[in-house]
Amino acid sequence: MLGILAIVFAESGLLIGFFLPGDSLLFTTGLLVADGRYLHQPLWLVCLLVSVAAFAGDQFGYLFGRRVGSALFRRPNSRLFKQEHLAKAQEFFARYGARSIVLARFVPVVRTFTPIVAGTSGMHYRTFVLYNAVGGALWGTGVTVLGYFLGRIAFVKSNIELILIGVVVLSVVPIAVELLRARARRR
Repeated sequence: MLGILAIVFAESGLLIGFFLPGDSLLFTTGLLVADGRYLHQPLWLVCLLVSVAAFAGDQFGYLFGRRVGSALFRRPNSRLFKQEHLAKAQEFFARYGARSIVLARFVPVVRTFTPIVAGTSGMHYRTFVLYNAVGGALWGTGVTVLGYFLGRIAFVKSNIELILIGVVVLSVVPIAVELLRARARRR
């Protein structure tokens, strides 16, 4: 369980977390809670802990953005940090305003960079905390509960290993599509 919480925290607010499997991890966590063989904690506790980890990750990202974010906008691309990721989050933030803190939870990569952009842009802290709490709870609870209820279906429960492999494959598809699009744009 600690590993799941660490990944949720890192993906929510650490620059290195953008490649981590947030949605599929939470969905899989719900499946595993429903199955009961691998995770023995009650669903309410798992949802609470995941929501707190997501909230804390975004808080860290906001404070990081507030403190050193402006330097990120001037920094050239490195192996892990790409200006393109930050630009996507900035565009998303500009388009949706404070709501982007909630909406970004459901968009991989943008989820990692939006709190940093919010901190860099000087979003009012109270506003950020409110939207961060709502977004963390909706994302952390919603995706986990969805996995839990699907995991209670007999077919899913009896084929959990195959479904977990399917979740991993589906998690990789958006990354592959984005890589192919980026390659096509460079040509």
